[in-house]
Amino acid sequence: MMVQRRPAVVYDVARLAGVSHQTVSRVLNDHPSVSQTTRQRVLDAVRQLGYRPNAMARGLAGRRSRIVGVVSFDTLLYGPAATLLGVERAARTAGYGVSIATVERIDRPAVMSATGALAEQSVAGVVVIAPQTAATAALRNMPAGMPAVAVEADTGGAIPTISVNQIAGARMAVEHLLRLGHRTVWHLSGPRDWLETRGRIDGWRAALVAAGSPVPPLMTGDWSARSGHEAGMRLAARGDVTAVFAGNDQMALGMMSAFHERGIRVPDDVSIVGFDDIPEAAYLSPPLTTVRQDFDEVGRRCMAALLRLIEADRLEGPARSAADPVVAPSLVVRHSTAAPAR
Repeated sequence: MMVQRRPAVVYDVARLAGVSHQTVSRVLNDHPSVSQTTRQRVLDAVRQLGYRPNAMARGLAGRRSRIVGVVSFDTLLYGPAATLLGVERAARTAGYGVSIATVERIDRPAVMSATGALAEQSVAGVVVIAPQTAATAALRNMPAGMPAVAVEADTGGAIPTISVNQIAGARMAVEHLLRLGHRTVWHLSGPRDWLETRGRIDGWRAALVAAGSPVPPLMTGDWSARSGHEAGMRLAARGDVTAVFAGNDQMALGMMSAFHERGIRVPDDVSIVGFDDIPEAAYLSPPLTTVRQDFDEVGRRCMAALLRLIEADRLEGPARSAADPVVAPSLVVRHSTAAPAR
């Protein structure tokens, strides 16, 4: 059986030559700041390993513009779209423009392709909005020399990650309903391959267990109002449901519509809490109680973390420690929740 050898990468050359990957990039691009001795050592390592720099590496080592790249997925969903807007606002405040690469799916080939396209533009760094588990492999193997920050992602510590505390947000929602006197709270989650979904499920379950409340069977949706409507129809047929925590506001909206069709009043018969605080939440009938995510703060912390990495890359030094990477959510109480009917 023939074993195919992995092609050498910048880090391999840097390790063999005993220099940083930034120094390797400078040598490959004939940067004048590298000493002749170091240059020769790097070139010897390149020849020994048979390393061939690709277009991405050339783009990374070239002169970067005041543009940051953003890799995003499915911007029709409120959360990713609002996160993208928050990053764009923060970049503009910092004096940077934004180049956006949208991918149809968040997996390793798509993320690497989008990152490569941004590197060709000599962007200063990249923010990857990657809330799905399929992005994990890509984020743990980002291109050498590319300052990068992820949002709502599992990077295994490979790159900095900024996220909203999903568990805390879910606990706020459930604890609010329990304080109103509800015996338990049902949960309609988002898709299971989303990291945000997992955090909200964990928070929902933890709040119920801590209160000694029964944990109902978990229901799963797809973030759409349609899936919320379908779940609402199933819950309406039970007759014993008094409180529901929906994984996002769109599913809560669909559920409220289903209850209305079945003659179930919100909040008189069933209380509902959503998640996200979409702009329309305050104008639903009744106005929706929900968990607000501060997407502008997420954008600010992303940009601050990225600028620290860009500065460290430019100076060839360690990045300064980042501010708290976890953004706290808040509960917005409106009129879709009330004490259970006696």
